[in-house]
Amino acid sequence: MYRLFKEHPETVGETYLQHMHSASYFGIKMLGGAFCCFVHAFLPFLFEKTGSRIIVGLHDRMVLNRSRTAAPAPQTTAVRLGEGKA
Repeated sequence: MYRLFKEHPETVGETYLQHMHSASYFGIKMLGGAFCCFVHAFLPFLFEKTGSRIIVGLHDRMVLNRSRTAAPAPQTTAVRLGEGKA
């Protein structure tokens, strides 16, 4: 049971509590962005760029500026379509 709480956070270089904090931050930001998008759907003069700005910010934080180092990805071999055994 203990492994269930540690396995994924370790793959992204975080402890359980660090992962809880990070995932909660992203969830709250996404809920805020969703709210703004719904309001914008009915009142298009409001929140014109808020949803996209939140998405870009989350992407920057998660992908471009990740401060923790993830565990190395397992080595896999790629096979091109049409090659290999028939």
